[in-house]
Amino acid sequence: MLDKDRVILMTRMASYEEGDGKKHMSVVRFFKGDYIAVGILKALICGTISFGLILALYVYYNFDVFMSSIYDMDIIAFVRSILTKYAWFVGIYVMITYVVCTITYNTSRRKLKRYYKNLRVLKKMYDRQ
Repeated sequence: MLDKDRVILMTRMASYEEGDGKKHMSVVRFFKGDYIAVGILKALICGTISFGLILALYVYYNFDVFMSSIYDMDIIAFVRSILTKYAWFVGIYVMITYVVCTITYNTSRRKLKRYYKNLRVLKKMYDRQ
């Protein structure tokens, strides 16, 4: 005979497996430190590319001003300024990535714990019959 509670639980679990469960299982297969380190490495690469593109667009947009003042400007101060802005840009981007990866990992782990708890409950339902 079909048990109504068991069918509801199995349906909820199957829905989770097909939806968010795939994403959560792919996140939790890593250790927390490894998941965060990979996220930070991706953030460093993407942040560097983004800053380079923003800098290139800025120079392209102000090319005439840049070229007319290139002989009058202090190149070392200009490069130092750009490197400082790069460090701030990438630093803030990495901090945001760290927070997002930590929250994502903890949320995925918590939801998978609930899923495994439901699996144990389902097993107990089957064992009672």
